[in-house]
Amino acid sequence: MEFKIAVLGGDGIGPEVTAQGVMVLKALERLYGHRFDLEYGDVGGASMDNHGTPLLPEVRDLAASADAVLFGAVGGPKWDDPSASQHPEDALLQLRAHLGVFANIRPVKVYQWLADSSVLKPAVLEGVDLVVVRELTGGLYYAQPKGRTQTPQGISAVDTMRYNEEEIERVLRVGFELARSRRGRLASVDKANVLECSRLWRQTAIRLAPEYPEVELEHVLVDSCAMQLIQQPSRFDVIVTENTFGDILTDEASVLAASMGVLPSASLAGVPRSGGTIPGFYEPIHGTAPDIAGKGIANPIGSILSVAMMARYSLGLTEEAAWVERGVEQVLADGYRTADIAVAGASPVGTEEMGGLILAAMERGR
Repeated sequence: MEFKIAVLGGDGIGPEVTAQGVMVLKALERLYGHRFDLEYGDVGGASMDNHGTPLLPEVRDLAASADAVLFGAVGGPKWDDPSASQHPEDALLQLRAHLGVFANIRPVKVYQWLADSSVLKPAVLEGVDLVVVRELTGGLYYAQPKGRTQTPQGISAVDTMRYNEEEIERVLRVGFELARSRRGRLASVDKANVLECSRLWRQTAIRLAPEYPEVELEHVLVDSCAMQLIQQPSRFDVIVTENTFGDILTDEASVLAASMGVLPSASLAGVPRSGGTIPGFYEPIHGTAPDIAGKGIANPIGSILSVAMMARYSLGLTEEAAWVERGVEQVLADGYRTADIAVAGASPVGTEEMGGLILAAMERGR
């Protein structure tokens, strides 16, 4: 089978970890006979430096024409001026909106071999296997009015949280469908005691619930959810929430898995289905990590597992996806660690070495 993949490495460690994801795609070519037409583009700060804009129209169109996008990360101190008219992150927001990928799927699985790498007690982590569904194209990050104005009292800034019923319903349905295919529990996270958007969110969830009688729905306030994710994370199966809450909660949930470096994500314009062929946007959940960029020590597992999600949801390659995941699990079981998940006294491996170890484990398991 032949697929077109847009590869947008971005900034910082983005290109480093994305290169390991590409290595896995090439292994799928070699061992399964697929063909991946890889097309590369600048994005974020790299694009600002090279082209004067975070996202060129031709790169946006490349992403839209691909079967899937493999993305790295954007941003960094070089472009952090808050008074600037454009920022690297603008590219990511524009791509999400242009592609219509409204549902961000972030699985959080605690590997038993990494229990000692987490700051939490192993007993807290036992049985943790959850998915966060984050609404990705609405809310504070997109709604207008947005901006700053000069007033007699000084500078005034405004961001607007706005959702309509259709936007809420479609992402809630993703949550319900995922819960139905898993353990049948859905936690809808909001702030309905304060925010009108959250009250509409909760009302919509209540309206949809009778269509999914096999799913147990609960409503959890976002501050309570943040606490329970650390105190009792195994109680969650699927969490669904709006854009800003989801951004914060998924970063918090990375503590459960020991590091952001091991967590992948998929952004889709529909319900994720194993063996599906819906175009998607795939990236590790971490940022550009400028403090370690160029040192060859970044963890590529999040990017490699993002390739596995790509294979499963956008390319219809379920066997290949499982093959990649088994390779990652085997390397972790064998005790290999990058610096972010290494315990005291251990000798960590670098980015390329970890990628090579995973590839070797995949080949042995073929």
